[in-house]
Amino acid sequence: MSVRVIGVDAYALGWVGVELRDGAFGRAVLASTLYEIVAGSSGASVIGVDIPLGMLPDRWRAADTLAAEELGPRRGSVFRVPPRAVWQEADFTAANRLCRELTGAGLSRQSWALRPKLLEANAIWERHPGLLFEAHPEVSFRTMAGEPLQYAKKTWTGQARRRELLARNGIVLPDQIGPAGQAPPDDILDAAAVAWSAHRMATGTALSHPSPPEETNGSKIAIWY
Repeated sequence: MSVRVIGVDAYALGWVGVELRDGAFGRAVLASTLYEIVAGSSGASVIGVDIPLGMLPDRWRAADTLAAEELGPRRGSVFRVPPRAVWQEADFTAANRLCRELTGAGLSRQSWALRPKLLEANAIWERHPGLLFEAHPEVSFRTMAGEPLQYAKKTWTGQARRRELLARNGIVLPDQIGPAGQAPPDDILDAAAVAWSAHRMATGTALSHPSPPEETNGSKIAIWY
């Protein structure tokens, strides 16, 4: 039976997804909401998303610390995910204050800017257990390469290296991918890397940070790769 999976990355205008069929490129999709991609994913075994899934009640997640430690020069691509209550605040000032009260450290504006997409993804994750899982493209690329990547994903050299790693693993991205080609190149590469991890999830070969995952309220929190 064919294995279909989707890797999804958030970008400024919405979400971009790359579907793999038996580990090879199938199609790319663009959507304003993650709900649209999930609704159109009939037949997909799993959907990997580059967005935090699951928050702890009173502390930072181990997944983010472990992923950052592995990435070396790319560690800045991982942000620590504050406790659940922080995301329930109405504005950044209140969220930042609560984050300091709970963890002893503040919340970055970059993290807070992801709040709408984070809440959307977590609502789907809780509603469809087993369908969505969290991945981080830089962790995926680091695993493919066997070492941290030297160049950032927005550089020419960095993008060439990531496209090479994908091709080496059977994911050849065509130059023409339809409307999804309107998304920034680094986000398409990220979605493809998450799809690589999704294929590993579907075939039972994925690993996780941490291992085993942290558990809270019956949910398992980890970055899979």
